[in-house]
Amino acid sequence: MTTKPADTPYWWEAAPLADRPQRDLPKRCDTVVVGAGYAGLSAALTLARAGRGVHVLEKDRPGEGASSRNGGIASGNIRISFRKMTKMFGRERACAIYGEGKAAREDLARFILDEGIECGYSLVGRFSGAVRPAHYEVLARESEMLKRDLGIEAYVVPRAEQHAEIGTDSYYGGAVRPDIGGLHPGLFHRGMLERTESAGAVVHGQTPVEGIRRERGGFEIATPRGKIVSRDVVIATNGYTGRQALPWLARRVVPVASQMIATEPLDAEVMSRLMPKRRMLGETRHLYHYFRPSPDGTRILFGGRRGAQTDDPSKKIRHLYRYLVQIFPELEGVGISHCWWGYVAMTYDQLPKVAIHDGVHYATGFCGSGVVWARWLGRKVALRILGDRQAETAFDDQRFRAIPLYDGRPWFVPASILWHGFKDQIGWY
Repeated sequence: MTTKPADTPYWWEAAPLADRPQRDLPKRCDTVVVGAGYAGLSAALTLARAGRGVHVLEKDRPGEGASSRNGGIASGNIRISFRKMTKMFGRERACAIYGEGKAAREDLARFILDEGIECGYSLVGRFSGAVRPAHYEVLARESEMLKRDLGIEAYVVPRAEQHAEIGTDSYYGGAVRPDIGGLHPGLFHRGMLERTESAGAVVHGQTPVEGIRRERGGFEIATPRGKIVSRDVVIATNGYTGRQALPWLARRVVPVASQMIATEPLDAEVMSRLMPKRRMLGETRHLYHYFRPSPDGTRILFGGRRGAQTDDPSKKIRHLYRYLVQIFPELEGVGISHCWWGYVAMTYDQLPKVAIHDGVHYATGFCGSGVVWARWLGRKVALRILGDRQAETAFDDQRFRAIPLYDGRPWFVPASILWHGFKDQIGWY
């Protein structure tokens, strides 16, 4: 690394963020949506196309949070494996949750096609590397269950054949999920924003919510620019939830930093050797890394949660760079062009949430898989407000528990990172 990397997301090169023109807030409207990421825009788009008057309030520039900072992996991942979920909740419940992930992925692809959003979406599949021999056997059993119970054509690739998937000897084989794709998250957000505004919703940037008070027939939403009275409210702030403004939600979601680096452009021959099928990539560590080729296939984008316990950019880069070179030793000395991070939101039970509390609707807690879940569950919340039967979801009856001894300040995250790192050291999976 010879030059200082840019501290802004690689994605902003093709999809730079822009300030919204300041527009007066209305005194009243049908629905206020708080948060202009994937979930908030999905809810706003659905409601606006149904004829509702919608105003979206965003404390920063629209998309400045995780929606333009993520890895662009359209997985709809559930952090609890299908095998474990079957043991915990029973086969029917596990199939309902994982089956909804399958439906959400398919719906995302359909939405992008129908809306004509140019965001580089491609169903390239994902390869997950086994960091221990025993992990390969777990991946094999998981793949068999997904194929048998859900019709997902998952399969394992032994170590002797893994170079057809990834140019490394760091893994002991791995599993392929052909149903997972990738996209350019910045361009996807821009496409959603354009369509939401075209549908008639008004998006207000630089408008933080300071508080929400229930009153007869609706809610009063306070901002530094004035107050709005709205019949319905949707909260879609996820990892950027304010502790003072939204205390109920802040006790239920934990913001965890996820950071990424982008390499300088690599030779085409190197990219073809390291990532021959241009798949999305992951692994079986608890502090796992997710990585992929850039949409144009010229560089590697590499992310993970190691380094979440520090806000020092140089330390975050070193954490990621060390593991990048561990997986791909020939990249020792390669330049890094960008380093950035954003916040995902974890829940107590590690499952995404839709909820209603005191009349307010929530779509949140996507646990690092918001490309699929945020858009899907934002739409579900909107359909619920509209009284549409399609609002039904496997997440309806999930209890949204507060986290013990937690008030929105994630004091325990450094210890949690150390604990998961210890489990990785001993091979606990």
